[in-house]
Amino acid sequence: MKRIVTLLLALAMVFSLAACGGAAESGSSDYKIGIITGTVSQGEEEYQAAQNLKAKYGDMVVTATYPDNFSTETEQTIATVTNMAADPDVKAIVFVQAVPGAAAAINKVKETRDDILFIAGVCAEDPAVIAAAADVCLLVDEIAMGTTIIDQAAKQGAKTFVHVSFERHLGYATISARRDGFIARCAELGIEFVDATAPDPTGDAGVTGAQAWVTENIKVYVDKYGKDTAFFSTNCSLQVPLIQQCAELGAIYPQQCCPSPYHGYPSAFNISTEGHEGDVPYMLEQITAKVAEYGNSGRMSTWEVPVNMVMIEAGFNYAEKWIKGEITERCDKAAFLAEVQAIAGEAAALSNYSDEASGEIANFFMILCPFFDF
Repeated sequence: MKRIVTLLLALAMVFSLAACGGAAESGSSDYKIGIITGTVSQGEEEYQAAQNLKAKYGDMVVTATYPDNFSTETEQTIATVTNMAADPDVKAIVFVQAVPGAAAAINKVKETRDDILFIAGVCAEDPAVIAAAADVCLLVDEIAMGTTIIDQAAKQGAKTFVHVSFERHLGYATISARRDGFIARCAELGIEFVDATAPDPTGDAGVTGAQAWVTENIKVYVDKYGKDTAFFSTNCSLQVPLIQQCAELGAIYPQQCCPSPYHGYPSAFNISTEGHEGDVPYMLEQITAKVAEYGNSGRMSTWEVPVNMVMIEAGFNYAEKWIKGEITERCDKAAFLAEVQAIAGEAAALSNYSDEASGEIANFFMILCPFFDF
């Protein structure tokens, strides 16, 4: 943990201008690495990670953001990538999140430049499509979470596991497969699995109605099954009230749908990030203190590092080594795992994406990171 905190603190030191790993000082290199992220409203973690690297390395890092309305403005996304690639000094581009339009943008660049290394994180397009365009593709390993989340809940003392979702989400292949994993692992460990159907936030009740359901009903489950009940919801907008209820009722909360110290916890506990943007150790400390105030220490957790920040920093470090010739293959799984583990610890793991249609995809990696207990 000490090593991880030190590495993340180094990332957050925006005043530092000396490159790590023996790289040339800011502005003196003969290459540039581009980083494309969402705006703060779309993904604060990856945005701040990019800005921290920009502050650290100066002109060697080129940043840009894709449009907030990326689903309807794919042409703007393509233009953003092609404009960045128009600079001949840009030798690699790290794209997190790789929203719809990313594959088309990469393919457009390749029409005139096939020398750029592309790393795409949080891929939102068909795996086979984005993998054919980018050199390295990244996602969190949602399927494996069907085991890891239950193991974490068991470690925290869970006797019951409540899966909060709704029909639309259960129709998604990865969510359904993860739920099957939950059920199987619960059976192996002797934990009772319970389905809880919340209103769909996109339905008539809206986000407010769905959040109200969580606020009103989690206590019902705790009263029925006891405090040694773990809760998990498949929807981002339900995390804040679920965190609040688990803290207040003394229940177990192993992980959000999107594991990160920044997801749900700051809003649930009214933790301000002002002056600490991208400062992961600060956020972990603040959440730990808040959980302790509720007397629920050791029963709430998340991943130790924000995975989107890991993708940015590991992708940047990998790209730099590839440009320098220290990594010779465009996609080197062992080398990329080493970069991930240098940030997230040796417990972090990579596995290859696989599905029935495409089989195993050699350059598409699924990431698992270790937990942090508050």
